[in-house]
Amino acid sequence: MTVYGNFPGSRPRRLRTTPAMRRMVAETRLDPANLILPAFVREGIDTPVAISAMPGVQQHTLDTLRKAAVEAVSAGVSGIMLFGVPTDEKKDARGTAGTDPDGILQVALRAVREEVGDDLVVMSDLCLDEYTDHGHCGVLTAEGRVDNDATLERYAEMAQVQADAGAHVVGPSGMMDGQVGVVRDALDQTGHEDVSILAYTAKYSSAFYGPFREAVGSSLKGDRKTYQQDPANARESLRELALDLEEGADMVMVKPAGPYLDILAKVADSVDVPVAAYQISGEYAMIEAAAEKGWIDRDAAIMESLTGIRRAGAQMILTYWATEVAQRLGRA
Repeated sequence: MTVYGNFPGSRPRRLRTTPAMRRMVAETRLDPANLILPAFVREGIDTPVAISAMPGVQQHTLDTLRKAAVEAVSAGVSGIMLFGVPTDEKKDARGTAGTDPDGILQVALRAVREEVGDDLVVMSDLCLDEYTDHGHCGVLTAEGRVDNDATLERYAEMAQVQADAGAHVVGPSGMMDGQVGVVRDALDQTGHEDVSILAYTAKYSSAFYGPFREAVGSSLKGDRKTYQQDPANARESLRELALDLEEGADMVMVKPAGPYLDILAKVADSVDVPVAAYQISGEYAMIEAAAEKGWIDRDAAIMESLTGIRRAGAQMILTYWATEVAQRLGRA
């Protein structure tokens, strides 16, 4: 055997020799507290409805939603983000079911708070798209364009009813200009100063939302490119970030997560507030579909994808695997 002095003098592989060694020196750690469970609750059903494009995810009844919340608490998950799915006949041009105190989302918020109290951070999606018959995130003009300022008035109403129903956190997700400031004012003026805002700061117009359309029974025709961000743009996200912080955002989010890790890293490096990322339906569906085909190791791919999001700077990750992964981490 030929010896070349001390070459190689540095051997990084020494720190990869055993599972215990790799665990000890790991730079990034996932914890159940990092995870938030998105959940759908559908009006007018007696049994859960499977979402075909998202194997393992369902539209909940109020009873199964309560059980899912309790299971999340037991696993150590930090939060649950609720999305309401009204019956089609309750959809209209202004999304009035979204501001009805007895609308499905408000009923679900009260049910979950009654079940878990403050043991889980109960979050609500603050947007009109689930409740409008045209499927857009706001009120339309006569020409069919989303009217930014008229939509903000509706968001202010939504913030109040969601907070009244028990939301700890509201998540304005429509990407309207000024939405965080209007929601903050609405909350403060109605005695909800303690309700936090998770700003959907960088929400991109993405092909990966496809399965979500089924999950919420979307009525959307066309696209949302006039208000969601262009995937080609990065600096724009930092402008949105500055505006959201100025308007009073308590937490900020990048959505989707996986295709936008560069944006997530930029945001995380720029702020001193908590940063979230949403691993969306298409990201979930790709891994589940490839695993079902036997092309990838499902469990390893899930953990790798979440670790990558965490490594890029997300302190909180919204993922449909939240409870499953939290249980796995608890057994580790």
